[in-house]
Amino acid sequence: MDFAFTPEQEALRRTVRRFAETELAPLVREAEETESFPRSLFRRFGELGLIGVRYPAEDGGAGFDKVSDCILREEMSRICQAFASSWSAHSHLGIWPIWKAGTEAQKARFFRPALAGERIAGFALSEPDGGSDIRALRTRAEKVPGGWRLNGSKLYITNAPIADFLTLAARTRPELTPDAISLFLVELPNPGIAVSKLKKEGIRASDTGLLHIADAFVPDDCLLGERIGTYPVILDSLSENRVGVAANALGMAQGALEAALDYAKTRKVRGRPIGQYQAIAHKLADMAAGIEAARWLVYYGAWRVDQGTLDAATAAKVKLVASECAVRVSEAAIRIHGGAGIMREYPVGRIHRDALVYVIGEGTSEIQRNLIARGLGL
Repeated sequence: MDFAFTPEQEALRRTVRRFAETELAPLVREAEETESFPRSLFRRFGELGLIGVRYPAEDGGAGFDKVSDCILREEMSRICQAFASSWSAHSHLGIWPIWKAGTEAQKARFFRPALAGERIAGFALSEPDGGSDIRALRTRAEKVPGGWRLNGSKLYITNAPIADFLTLAARTRPELTPDAISLFLVELPNPGIAVSKLKKEGIRASDTGLLHIADAFVPDDCLLGERIGTYPVILDSLSENRVGVAANALGMAQGALEAALDYAKTRKVRGRPIGQYQAIAHKLADMAAGIEAARWLVYYGAWRVDQGTLDAATAAKVKLVASECAVRVSEAAIRIHGGAGIMREYPVGRIHRDALVYVIGEGTSEIQRNLIARGLGL
């Protein structure tokens, strides 16, 4: 077994780390305070090829694999998960279904401009009453001359307030069956869609919205792949993205550990750095060990994606372990900081708020345990 990253992957890590530390880090404080994503970053992501890391060169991407995608996510989230969240909602969830199932015309109209950062995408799946049951979604799509008429609502949609288009899931038939759910490419603004920006405790610098959809018209050429029933594309996208989200959580945990370690080396009590006290040293040791365990599970999951052997239970294990690790580590980092841990001049409080999002978002920890249990035949 080879646990080494390739020279190309190490070079990607250095490039993304440098970008995150020099270009993203200076923007974090203002973006957090204003609770808004710097829209110009999408152009910068496109210029650096960061949106297309996961996509083949023949489709305009960089041609890297899922392991490389996770390296990018880890390094960005190490500095600011909110920025990584908006990037992820755009580069994977928003446009991956188009790359996977879209027509050539749809790729030219939506995928390629989004790959360059010229258009911002979002993925509109979650609903106010749906919980984690995708098949129970209530947003309806009714066939009308020349297109479809959409009605319903969507909740917690990343990038919705700033998006140029959404990849939106809607029900084309009343039956609770997978083939009754389709994806639509919805241009924004749309007179039938009202977008409200939500105020959040976590990932504040990532714009999140609530959608009210009332007789929104979508033309026929915006039905993804020009076919009804793209539910399997949604499932594939979510399973692979759970591994990606786990890499985001890994980056948050690493950022929290680094902040706590730095504080433990410089903060003195009775003339000694607090890191020299066993209680603090042991806490840091546990944090480091937990992160290392999560790291190899994340990259094992990424390797499984690249081998084409990822299953739902494995994706759930990866996401569960990494997200819970980020919560534990970031809370421990706050405790090590003491009173300073709840001061905004230190990053650990922000990291902990952001980490909490990911034991809920992209499938709660409870849903991950359901999937794992199902894989055990329970």
